[in-house]
Amino acid sequence: MNSEFTIAVHSLVLLAYLPGRMASSETIAENVQTNPARIRKVMGVLRKSGFVETREGMRGGYRLAVDPGEVTLGDIYRAMAAGSLMPSWCSGDPEMDCIVGSNMRTVMNGIFCSAEKRLEEYFDTVTIQAVLGRIRDC
Repeated sequence: MNSEFTIAVHSLVLLAYLPGRMASSETIAENVQTNPARIRKVMGVLRKSGFVETREGMRGGYRLAVDPGEVTLGDIYRAMAAGSLMPSWCSGDPEMDCIVGSNMRTVMNGIFCSAEKRLEEYFDTVTIQAVLGRIRDC
């Protein structure tokens, strides 16, 4: 899982908390506790995926472009982090003369793919509105 996913969820929940209002990258960055450049990078992906609208200028920023009750964490995960559960390195080598070493990559690949599918299925049950509701219940 990458941190961009967490930043994206946090940003969208903040925008859902401020319905109809624009929030600058500086405002979002302060709330997320990261730098505005990182926010702009994440928000660029969210904009291309249709989750946010942007406006430039003094009163510009980002505004939620979707219904927070319909957008799920699964939607955001697929836009921001799909495939990130899979490690970049896996042990073993298909050319090894050992049943464990020669099959470990294939087996672990299947395990990680299954785990990611289950994670997405769970994320598909949680909306941005539900996350905001959990925050309000704290």
